[in-house]
Amino acid sequence: MSTVDLNSTTVETTRSTKSRYRPHQSGLNVISRPWDFAFMLLIGIFSLFILIPMALVVIVSFSSELSITKVGFSFTPTEWTLDGYKYLFRVGDQLLNSYLVTIFHSIVGTLMAMAVMTLYSYVLAQRRFRFRLFYTWILFFTMLFGGGLVPTYILNTRYLGIGDSIWIFLLPGLVSAYNVIILRTFINSTIPDTLFEAARIDGAGHWRIFFSVVLPLFKAGIATIGLFQIVGRWNNWFTGMLYIQKPHLIPLQTMLMKIQQTIDFLKQNSELANTPDGLRLLRELPNQNLRMATTVIVILPIIFAYPFFQRYFVTGLTVGSVKG
Repeated sequence: MSTVDLNSTTVETTRSTKSRYRPHQSGLNVISRPWDFAFMLLIGIFSLFILIPMALVVIVSFSSELSITKVGFSFTPTEWTLDGYKYLFRVGDQLLNSYLVTIFHSIVGTLMAMAVMTLYSYVLAQRRFRFRLFYTWILFFTMLFGGGLVPTYILNTRYLGIGDSIWIFLLPGLVSAYNVIILRTFINSTIPDTLFEAARIDGAGHWRIFFSVVLPLFKAGIATIGLFQIVGRWNNWFTGMLYIQKPHLIPLQTMLMKIQQTIDFLKQNSELANTPDGLRLLRELPNQNLRMATTVIVILPIIFAYPFFQRYFVTGLTVGSVKG
């Protein structure tokens, strides 16, 4: 047989093999171009509903109070100003210190919580573990019944002694029952039991299996729950308001909340309101643009952090919630 015939025979064999093993596409999983365009248009419109309010928040943060009073929240304010940001930066070192406190407890708290919850979820995912159902029931019980605010406050301040310290941001939120269940479901649905058995046959213990087998296949689930954790800790202002008295431990959100409350109190109860100059001063005091400037300062770091989690976020969230 000549070289040309051999090559033509190879090509025909390859084509027949591809056609034989070509996946079947039914009408349920094939989208026509008009429907594809319609879905893209719908997603684009939905994205605009998210981006337009964010753009409005940024624009209003640079609008003067007089402009907001005249035209309200507008994309074209009559007067631009930096008063909201200037007022925030007048607190000086306190703003930077509060930023550092929030960054520290958000990152360190998230790492500590992920270490505890991943280990807990690994234990619950072991079908051969005798007390697996018992510890699952304890975890589920905490989702139904809680001690309440007053017993929690007494426990943290009187018995644990972590009130007015950095530990109040780190220890109470180490375990989230909902997140542990998601992580356990992620392990059960993505890592087969045969892989655990193969590792045990090779002589690996639980620590070796966890670090060498589970964690490399666990990145999507860790990134998903890690994003939930860091966003929740970053936006937490109530803990600082309830427990923290020392200025150097006040987190960013608590500081901004106190600034806004102080301005609202001055505008509602100030004796300056009885004089014309006082009324003018109170009207020019940042209020709405300060609120928007506060929002921008708070959400900006999370917006920059989200792209690092995005490639794992969708996969981890869907896989961890499909199968129980």
